[in-house]
Amino acid sequence: MEIQVIQVPYDSGRRDVRMGKGPRHLVEHGLKQTDVRTFHVDSIEVDDPYPLEVGTTFKVLRELSEKVRNAVQRSRFPLVVAGGCISSVGTSAGLNADAIVWLDAHGDFNTPETTISGFLDGMALATCTGRCWKELAASVPNFEAVDEGNVLLLGARDFDPAEQRALAESTITLLGPQGVHEQGVSAALEPMLAKLQNRRVYVHVDLDVLDAEQARVNQFPPTPGLSLQEVLETVRLLRERLTVVGAAVTAYDPSYDQDGRALQAGTAIIGQLCGIGERVLASK
Repeated sequence: MEIQVIQVPYDSGRRDVRMGKGPRHLVEHGLKQTDVRTFHVDSIEVDDPYPLEVGTTFKVLRELSEKVRNAVQRSRFPLVVAGGCISSVGTSAGLNADAIVWLDAHGDFNTPETTISGFLDGMALATCTGRCWKELAASVPNFEAVDEGNVLLLGARDFDPAEQRALAESTITLLGPQGVHEQGVSAALEPMLAKLQNRRVYVHVDLDVLDAEQARVNQFPPTPGLSLQEVLETVRLLRERLTVVGAAVTAYDPSYDQDGRALQAGTAIIGQLCGIGERVLASK
């Protein structure tokens, strides 16, 4: 299958700043330097002379949903490379996904009422599951809230207090890094792999799910996290066992990647998400 890479170079409603610089860097200096030639690259850009974190972001999400849906209709695998996790709202809508596997150091399950920082990305998973921004989310073409019971949050270890309470009260399955380390990837994932077998799964990878000792991807690096091998093994199992209809890699800020290890890790994860992992790893 051909791969449609969709770059979303936005962070908090602003283009090409901070993590918004990550998508182009990952594609130009990572994926395009491999021997993989089965992908097409597109990018999101909205005309907004006075960018707003919320308003501009939802303009981006509306366009992103349409581009993802178009890729699906052309029988291409949509791979979104985005600055922020809030891109997930547009991606999951365009995919018509009814299940999510979310790899992240953070819960992203805040709402405007629970957040301490006010950071929109910290409300991404909550928005996908219909907990907040309901009217704006409904303006995204094809958006449908994903049932919390069909969500696996993997690798998270940094939560705001009210966010942690909301997760505990939800039906989301939360599996932290320690559980993966102790059980092994396959055993830890098995219950959700069985549960999601008949679902259309969106796989979301915030690169800060990786342990910062292995790869420093942005300014939000809680440790300890998952190893690169654990993430790659997770993605391999998801693709083998589930119907993965699309994926995203987010939150890479090249300015924090002083040794290039985050770029290498992100490129390897992209390759695994697209089912071309061995070709990507072999060419790096």
